[in-house]
Amino acid sequence: MAGNGEWARHWRYERLPGLDLLRARYLRHTFPRHSHDGYVLGAVTRGIEEIGLPDRTLHAGPGTVVMINPEVAHTARAGGPDGWSYFTLYPSAQVVTEIAAETTAARGTVGFGETMVTDPRAAQLIREVHRAAEQGNALAADSLLRIVLARLLRDHGRVLAPRPRRSAGATAAARAREVLEGSLADPPSLEALAAGLGASPFALLRAFRDAYGMPPHAWLTNARVRVARRLLEKGEAPADAAVTVGFTDQPHLNRHFTRIVGVPPGAYQRERKNVQDR
Repeated sequence: MAGNGEWARHWRYERLPGLDLLRARYLRHTFPRHSHDGYVLGAVTRGIEEIGLPDRTLHAGPGTVVMINPEVAHTARAGGPDGWSYFTLYPSAQVVTEIAAETTAARGTVGFGETMVTDPRAAQLIREVHRAAEQGNALAADSLLRIVLARLLRDHGRVLAPRPRRSAGATAAARAREVLEGSLADPPSLEALAAGLGASPFALLRAFRDAYGMPPHAWLTNARVRVARRLLEKGEAPADAAVTVGFTDQPHLNRHFTRIVGVPPGAYQRERKNVQDR
C-alpha cells in the first residue's frame, strides 16, 4: 500500500511459520478498535504512535516496543503531524508459548505485563528480524525472532491470570459472541440478540464491552475481517470473500479490511500468493 506519503507491507516469510510481519509508515491512517488472536510486538522508528487501550492512552516513540496480548482491544493512530513509522511482528500464540516453555519457568498462558517499554536493543532486534526475512536469511530471522521474544518474555513476561468466575453478564456476552460467530453474514439486531439471551439490550451492550473491549457491532466487523483474511489466504477472490463474511460488496470489505489490517485486501492476498508460489 502506498500513497499520500503512506506505505505499508503486510507479509509472511514462508520459512518462519506462525509469524506475520508489518512494516509501514502512516500519516493519517487510523486503526479502529480491534484485537488480534496472536501477539503484537511493534518497534517505532520515527514519529509517535498513539495507542488507545481500554483504560488508558499511550504514546510510543523511537526506541520503544509496544507489546499487546491476544484479544486485547486497542486503537492506533498518529500521535503527531509527522505520523509514525514502525516494524511490527505478529507471532502466533503457539510460537510465543513454545519459546516461553523453552526459555522461562512460566507455566500457564504467558503474556506481557507491560504494554509499552523503552528498550532500544529489543526494538533493534525487531528491525533485524524484518531485514533478515526480507533478505531470505532464514537462519538469522529465526534466531533473531527467538532472541527478541526470549528477551521480552524474560524482562516483561508473566503468566496471565485466569479469568474470574463468570458473572451473569459475562456469560451472556460469551453466548452473544457465539451467536455472532455463527451468523457473520446475517447477524441479529441488538434487541433480537438480547431477547434470545434473556437480557436487555443495554445490559448486553455493557456486558459485551466489558468482556471484549468493544461493542458487538465493532467486534463483528473485526471478526469478519479475520475470516476474510483466512479466505484470501486460501485464494478466494476479494469480492467473494466480502459476500461470504457479510460485507455488502468488495469496496465495503476494502474499507474495513484496510483500516484494521493496515493494507488493502488485494495487497494482502498478493503477498500471501508470493509466499505460496515460492
